[in-house]
Amino acid sequence: MQEDIQKVLNRMCDPKEEEAYHFADKLGSMADEETKDHLITLVKGDQWEIAYLACRALAKTSWNEESLDAIFEAIFDKKNKAIQGAFVQILEEFNLGYRFVDIFRVFLFGNFKASTLAKGYLDSVEFDITPRTIRKAEKHWNHYLHNPEDEESLALKKLEVEPMLQELKDLFEE
Repeated sequence: MQEDIQKVLNRMCDPKEEEAYHFADKLGSMADEETKDHLITLVKGDQWEIAYLACRALAKTSWNEESLDAIFEAIFDKKNKAIQGAFVQILEEFNLGYRFVDIFRVFLFGNFKASTLAKGYLDSVEFDITPRTIRKAEKHWNHYLHNPEDEESLALKKLEVEPMLQELKDLFEE
């Protein structure tokens, strides 16, 4: 890694650094392929604050899909269940147009904050929807139906999900 990039990375990762967000943004704007790979490794690491900053840096790069793969992996990692909302929040910095199914899964299976944020994305992002996308979403919905958190949350989710899926299906039946 280049010396300048390493200095910025060190500042971003320094727990005493008050400008860590600034350094994450700066790192993202100067990242090369090697830096991107290192940031993805940090996203998958055990220090969630550093992982969050790495996500922020990745948002400033041109590696949208590869970055999102790592971030969704972190969101669904059981070790991050309590703080997954932070990872879902950073998604607003990315192009989510091809990630309907991932966002839908977060809505169904995420903690309260993650699920609430995911619902916001489902309502506001313009997704690229295909019949295959709908089938994948239905598969996750069926899994949720057979493994609900509790009956009350199931009833609430049904009120939101079933009309949403029907509306998507209707797009292709015209």
